[in-house]
Amino acid sequence: MKKTFTALAAAAIAATVAAPAMADLTVPNLSYRTGPYAANGIPYADGFNDYFTLLNERDGGIGGEKVVVPECETAYNTEKGVECYEATKGDGALAYNPLSTGITYQLIPKVTADQHVLYTPGYGRTSAANGKVFEWVFNYPANYWDGASIIVKYLTEKAGGSLSGKKVALVYHNSAYGKEPIRTLEELAKKDGFELELLPVDHPGQEQKSQWLQIRRNKPDYVIMYGWGVMNQVAIQEAVNIKYPMENFVGIWWSGSENDVKPAGDGANGYTTISFHSTGMDFPVYADLKQYVHDAGKGAGAGDQVGTMLYSRGVYAAMIISEAIRKAQEVHGTSAVTPAQVRDGFEQLDLTEARLTELGLPGFAQPITATCADHGGPGSAKMFQWNAASGQWDAASDWIQSDAELIDMLVAEDSAAFAAENNIAERCN
Repeated sequence: MKKTFTALAAAAIAATVAAPAMADLTVPNLSYRTGPYAANGIPYADGFNDYFTLLNERDGGIGGEKVVVPECETAYNTEKGVECYEATKGDGALAYNPLSTGITYQLIPKVTADQHVLYTPGYGRTSAANGKVFEWVFNYPANYWDGASIIVKYLTEKAGGSLSGKKVALVYHNSAYGKEPIRTLEELAKKDGFELELLPVDHPGQEQKSQWLQIRRNKPDYVIMYGWGVMNQVAIQEAVNIKYPMENFVGIWWSGSENDVKPAGDGANGYTTISFHSTGMDFPVYADLKQYVHDAGKGAGAGDQVGTMLYSRGVYAAMIISEAIRKAQEVHGTSAVTPAQVRDGFEQLDLTEARLTELGLPGFAQPITATCADHGGPGSAKMFQWNAASGQWDAASDWIQSDAELIDMLVAEDSAAFAAENNIAERCN
């Protein structure tokens, strides 16, 4: 049921995405398998598709309703992403997960007007965690600002309990995505007494010589990266080239996949990333994926990405969407739920550790209890360190909680400004 989007004409658009209209439950996959971000987009899309295939093949869908996942190629291009949304929204689409902050920003007013769910785990507009303002957007379990706070907490412990007097450089994708953590890091720099250096990298990120020469000259104690796609590979290789201590180089969850570190070989050993879920194939759900999906020849991709960090994240996103649909079916007493009813499912999601175990994902992620006001989740994550010898990510911490007081303040401030600009009255009274 995978479809590829081609914006040649209105007729071509209609033909490309027409089939899902007959489906009981439709969850579009706004993916990107082409361009400089494909190395990261492909495993995520495969994990996303494969999890829904598993539900169809093993369980007969969700609540007895089959799930169809029309795939629409965005190439990580904002304009194409919006076109994909417009082309699929009339087919009963229950939730959108565009895996792009740029696309997310453009879709927020659209999904609000059209009453469609936008689910952006760990990306998008951070202040959408405030459900009082962003009724149709959910970004649990954690956001960009949580990630910045957790990384700083990790580095503080690594530095012996204080970052006072230290230099921290932020190498970031020069886009809405990469700029998201700057305000948080500036606040943390004032609070914790470290010096923050900002080093933007223009799309797509293949040219970074000047940034890494500056790092070699200024010798920051730690480097944080908010990168994506080819930018990550280039940055890690540049760090190796200047002999920057890899254990002091930390990436946000979008800068921590196997495809980012493997090109640098042994030089990437010790590179650290953060993640809001675990990874690897030591979870029962993977045995089911093997039996019902991959051995049956129904896998979305070549099968070489199964169990990797971003494949796991695609599985995570699909799992959350499926559980929100299941909750919507329960709340409304019908299996053929509407987009508005699925929004209720997202807002009343109660994902317990017991439920994660039932899903074959014990200890895979943190439990989530969503509410009308809280669309942001627990705001916690783990650190993982790359082991070049084993070719795996080793857990480098337990779950770390972000600085809730600071993050909540920033979310309230930004969402209030958005509400004022767009004449939105707060809900959840």
